[in-house]
Amino acid sequence: MQKFTRLTSSAVPLPIEDVDTDQIIPARFLKATTREGFGENLFRDWRFHPDGSPKPDFVLNNSIYQGAILVAGRNFGCGSSREHAAWALYDYGFRVVVSSFFADIFRGNALNNGLLPLQVSPEFLHLIFSAIEADPQTGFSVDLEQQTIRIGADGPQAHFDIDPFRKVCMLNGYDDIDYLLSIKNDIEQFEQQLVARGS
Repeated sequence: MQKFTRLTSSAVPLPIEDVDTDQIIPARFLKATTREGFGENLFRDWRFHPDGSPKPDFVLNNSIYQGAILVAGRNFGCGSSREHAAWALYDYGFRVVVSSFFADIFRGNALNNGLLPLQVSPEFLHLIFSAIEADPQTGFSVDLEQQTIRIGADGPQAHFDIDPFRKVCMLNGYDDIDYLLSIKNDIEQFEQQLVARGS
């Protein structure tokens, strides 16, 4: 995974609640076993007509909205537990998804794949949507170390929670195996202590 420390970016608004994983990446596109290539089918049925032509009224087809941050309505990532939803969002280019509530399994899958599910209060989410509506080029600053998101250069700021272990992994670009390798010396010392106590 890539390291994640800070991100400053404009955002793509998706003010829809209860977006499930089948809407994020339809089941018919789950044949691959590697993470690459899922981005082209992100929100496939919302983005394209059956003939493959883009739907001009969907936000990802509107060039006004750009950025590595997706701002979604409440209960994002509900439904089935498919990890491919996180893969598709990451492969498309998103590094942060902001919502006022995430499904637990989606949250875990996102964190395991370098995608930050950033949960804010409903009130702050409303401020974000309002800022984007007023100016689609509004920048947002996400600081993982400080666990904050700010609207604009000096606008309102909110704190977000993240599991400490997952925070360490994202800051260092670790998956679970990378993390274990990073504490290999500590593990070996602990094993030596156990052996010494048993001798």
